[in-house]
Amino acid sequence: MVRNYIKRSLEPVLKKAVSEFPAVVLTGPGQSGKTTFLKTLFSEPWTYISLEPPDVRSAAGEDPRGFLEVHPPPVILDEVQSIC
Repeated sequence: MVRNYIKRSLEPVLKKAVSEFPAVVLTGPGQSGKTTFLKTLFSEPWTYISLEPPDVRSAAGEDPRGFLEVHPPPVILDEVQSIC
């Protein structure tokens, strides 16, 4: 767990949603702790991928199916709005 992590009341809600749905979106203001929250809540076997780096964003945008084949579930895709 991350040092100085603040436990959130949303944790059980998000865990339940992830167990019931194939995809879940977590939104919120910038710098509010979304990434830390997800990385803390979901470690192995989850893979964390940020779409912020241009090469990663380009790979996901150019061949979404191929990108998802290379990064099979369970996966956390961060900065998804960067693709739009």
